[in-house]
Amino acid sequence: MKALFIGGTGNISGACSLLALSMGTDLSILNRGQRSQSELSKATFIHADINKPQEVKALLKDEHFDVVVNFIAYTPAEIERDIQLFSDKCDQYIFISSASAYQKPPSHPVITESTPLVNPYWDYSRDKIACEDLLIKAHRENGFPVTIVRPSHTYETVIPVAIGSWEDFTIVERMRKGGTVIIHGDGTSLWTITHSHDFAKGFVGLMGNIQSIGHSFHITSDELLNWNQIYQALADAAGAELKAVHIATDFICREADKMGQHWMRGNLLGDKANSAIFDNTKIKRFVPGYVATIPFREGIKKTVQWFDAHPERIRIDEENNQLMDAILAAYTC
Repeated sequence: MKALFIGGTGNISGACSLLALSMGTDLSILNRGQRSQSELSKATFIHADINKPQEVKALLKDEHFDVVVNFIAYTPAEIERDIQLFSDKCDQYIFISSASAYQKPPSHPVITESTPLVNPYWDYSRDKIACEDLLIKAHRENGFPVTIVRPSHTYETVIPVAIGSWEDFTIVERMRKGGTVIIHGDGTSLWTITHSHDFAKGFVGLMGNIQSIGHSFHITSDELLNWNQIYQALADAAGAELKAVHIATDFICREADKMGQHWMRGNLLGDKANSAIFDNTKIKRFVPGYVATIPFREGIKKTVQWFDAHPERIRIDEENNQLMDAILAAYTC
C-alpha cells in the first residue's frame, strides 16, 4: 500500500506512522520537518507546507496514492484545498475529525456514529463539523473517496487532563511540588481516554479498506473512567499525592473568561464536562479484531516516563499555573 500522511509525527499520527511502516506500507510523510523523525527512518519525508498548495502540487507531480491522510486539517478552507489537491491523486482520503463534534450535551448517553453533530460551545468542533459536511458533499456529488475518523482524547506524548496541561508538563510538576489541582464538577462524570497505539490499530485497519469510503468512525478505548480516577492515575504515575479541589464547571468557565481564556468554555462545556461513552461496534465490524489493550493507569505511566527521560521535553506553561491559581483563589475567597 502506498500512503501519504500530512503531519505524521504528532501525538496521534506518530503511532499511526509507526504501525503503518511495520506492516510494510510505502509511507511518505509531508510536513515542515519540525519534529524528530528518527523512529520513522523507513518513511520518505517530503518537506513542504501544506498551506502552500502550489508548492505541494509541484512536489507530488504525477504521484498517486492508495491513501492520503490529513492529520492537521481544521477548517473548511483547508478541506476545499485538499479536495482540489487530491481528487485525482488518491483512492481514499481520510479526514481526522473529532469526537467533540458529537452533540453537546448529548441527548442519549451512548455515542454512536449516528449521534448528531452539534456543538454550540466550541468553534473547534463546529469547524470540524463544517469540514465533514464539505467532504460528504464532495463524496455525494463527485465521488470524492472520503473516510472520516473521529478520535476522542487520545494521548501518548501529551498529558490528557481537562485543566492544567496538554503538550506541557505543568500539572505533573505542580503535583510533584504538592500543589492543588482542579477537577471540574464532582469528578464522577464518565470519560474515555485512548492511547495512540490503540487508536492506530483501528486506524491502520481502515487504510485501503474500500468498504469504509463514505463512512465515519470513532476509534476509542472501551475503558470508562471518571475524572477522579483519571487524576488519581496521573498523580500515581507522577509519584505524587493527589491534592484536588472540585469546582463547578460554570464557575471555572466564568473565571477563565475574566482572564481572557475563553477556550475553556469549549474545552469543558463543549467536551469534557459531558460523559463520553462510546459504542465501538462499527470500527470492530470494519476492522475485525480491533481492541484497545492499554489501560490508562499503564499508559499514563509510560507518558510521564517519556517526558522524564528527556528534560528538553519538559515545558512548564506558567499561564496554566496562573489560570489554576486564579480559579482556586476566587473559589476559596
